[in-house]
Amino acid sequence: MSVNAELAAAFGEIAKLIEILGQDKFRAIAHDKASRIIEAYPTDLKTIVAGSGADARKRLTEIEGVGPKIADKIIEYCTKGRVQELDELRAEVPAGLLPLMQIPGLGPKTLHALWKEGGVKDLAGLKKAIESGRILELPRMGEKSVQKLKESIALAEQGETRLPLGMAMPIAEAIVAKLRSAKGVERIAFAGSLRRGKETIGDIDILVSTSDPDAVGAVFRGADDVVQVISAGETRSSVRVRIGGDAGRWGALQEGQAGPSIQVDLKIIPEASWGAALYYFTGSKDHNVAVRQRSLDRGWTLNEYGLFEDDGKAEPHKRGLKPIASRTEDDIFKALGLPFIPPELRENRGELSLKSTPRLVEVGDVRAELHAHTTESDGELIIEELAREAKHRGFHTIAVTDHSKSSVIAGGLTPERLREHIKAVRAADAWIEGISILPGSEVDILSDGSLDYDDELLAQLDVVVASPHAALSQDPATATRRLLRAIEHPMVHIIGHPTGRLINRRAGLAPDMAELFAAAKAHNVAMEINAHWMRLDLRDHHVRAAVEAGCLIAIDCDVHAVDDFDCLRYGVMTGRRGWLPPEQCINTWDKKKLHAWLRSKR
Repeated sequence: MSVNAELAAAFGEIAKLIEILGQDKFRAIAHDKASRIIEAYPTDLKTIVAGSGADARKRLTEIEGVGPKIADKIIEYCTKGRVQELDELRAEVPAGLLPLMQIPGLGPKTLHALWKEGGVKDLAGLKKAIESGRILELPRMGEKSVQKLKESIALAEQGETRLPLGMAMPIAEAIVAKLRSAKGVERIAFAGSLRRGKETIGDIDILVSTSDPDAVGAVFRGADDVVQVISAGETRSSVRVRIGGDAGRWGALQEGQAGPSIQVDLKIIPEASWGAALYYFTGSKDHNVAVRQRSLDRGWTLNEYGLFEDDGKAEPHKRGLKPIASRTEDDIFKALGLPFIPPELRENRGELSLKSTPRLVEVGDVRAELHAHTTESDGELIIEELAREAKHRGFHTIAVTDHSKSSVIAGGLTPERLREHIKAVRAADAWIEGISILPGSEVDILSDGSLDYDDELLAQLDVVVASPHAALSQDPATATRRLLRAIEHPMVHIIGHPTGRLINRRAGLAPDMAELFAAAKAHNVAMEINAHWMRLDLRDHHVRAAVEAGCLIAIDCDVHAVDDFDCLRYGVMTGRRGWLPPEQCINTWDKKKLHAWLRSKR
């Protein structure tokens, strides 16, 4: 784990412990925010501390969102390997309490009460309090609440976690499709982190405008895949939905394991408030806080019902006040003097300074797939099938990049097999019309940074995607040197899934991304967003840093089967979260420009 990841975890834990103790909520918010900022920061903070000497505190506070006190704790961790405040908080809170925050319905206030008034210190103690009935003596713990808590514990023990974007999105779309046909539905959409395209999703928010809330609620709560009804009301309902479907080729689900579930919240929205509600429930929390402050600065107040004059009284929508704006998101932005901000950018990372809506990459811009596998290695398609599917999707170019020899488990090609494969790809290109089929390889970047084939063989390939597959626990400095060597190789076009991480499964490498992006720009190499939902590597904050560095980006589906082409949208969403314009993504280039760039390395 990188120092940044360790620091992010430490500050996140500090925030949760402060909440459980019932201490200053603003201090908890500051540490939670610092956790997110540090996790997304592209440069190893330890190198900043080590290289800045007495100026380390000043350098760190130049990072937006890092104040002097947070900077001191970063320095403390980087120099001593610990944060004293975290040690002190851990000493105050029983170790078994913090994991209980992962159980739906158990927030910090409830945990505080369970601990202080009920003597609960861990999961075993919580179960005992439930079984004995003692929990019913605590505030806000009626029989219905306790029953829901028991159900939530059972779900948590099945290994509930944040779902990858590619598992949550089809569920949301299926629910939207089902509810769309319900009686009286006028508008429907999903919101939250799913709409913003985050790589993992904690829950799904569905918004509906309808003339018959009861009918919609009944359809929602009665769906076959609902395993728990958490709440049921006229305007809001919550359920947990069991996730089925494809677990991915890396085994997101183990054989025989029950699928995970996810909480889905239904909110019935008045038609007149649709835009305000969609905006409010899309988030993020940090973005909404900043926009609400912008509203207050103008003498207004913003909530899920609209933008209102601030008369100092609560709930203006219930008192007959007419909103300044509410029907569309555009109306909200216009009233606040802002351009429309795409959902993927709403993270309070500079988007409120935009003067106009940026042109970000879209799925329709992508015209080439440059990372794809056939049956020659671990793919399911022969060359012809791969090419025809790419053509069907509107691409002008498909690169056949089967694995190199060191990827034995993936059927990597020996040099002799690769030479024959090149001939087969060129033959297919000669007779299949309407698409260019290019011979390439996904070449392993070995642990020392050398490539898996010699230069004579690499020179015969039109596309070289160099990727790390092994030795993915290297320390950051070694990983940086390793990837730099591959970037500097004159025949490499693309660095594939640069960290090698698998979401919720494997952390992967933690190189100094800023150094890699500078080298990639200097050597005219593209860094890949691997669009498969189990990878999304580069990550969104990496993309932002790469875009700012002027580095070329590739968005590739790493195709192994037909359905993998459908992952393109997840890669595009990740690119958009990183503020990626289409012209900086090589897959959007026309055939002439792309092929000229590929030939420039030969």
